[in-house]
Amino acid sequence: MARIPDLQERYERLDRKLAVKGEEAIDTSCLLAFDYEYPHQPAEVVIETDEFTAVCPWTGLPDYGRLTITYVPREKCVELKSLKYYLLSFRDVGIVQEHAANRILQDLVALCRPRWIKVCLDYKVRGGIHTTVTVEYREPEAER
Repeated sequence: MARIPDLQERYERLDRKLAVKGEEAIDTSCLLAFDYEYPHQPAEVVIETDEFTAVCPWTGLPDYGRLTITYVPREKCVELKSLKYYLLSFRDVGIVQEHAANRILQDLVALCRPRWIKVCLDYKVRGGIHTTVTVEYREPEAER
């Protein structure tokens, strides 16, 4: 059994580099949208998953979180299977939480141009700190 001083020395030498991909690995090409057949009837769509994961850009250690996407479609809706593949592409990407939430928002706005959309990324506690990032987009007045 290792004694604490011996373990401390081994621990201090433990500095592994894990493979981290850049944001270019985020796969927007798989995202699909379908026509919303009731554009004059606003509907609030809520999509949730507790399986979102990316990695810390500095350590490569995984970050896990609950992702909630709430939006009001204008003409297009997000296709869910394609969204799942898109979110899976974040798995090995080194990205901070604030950037991940904004990147998801930006990609979904580009995909379906909703009337309104909010992305909330609620990360699990890490190092004793809990982080939630919420970002939103509202279509310009001229488009309403």
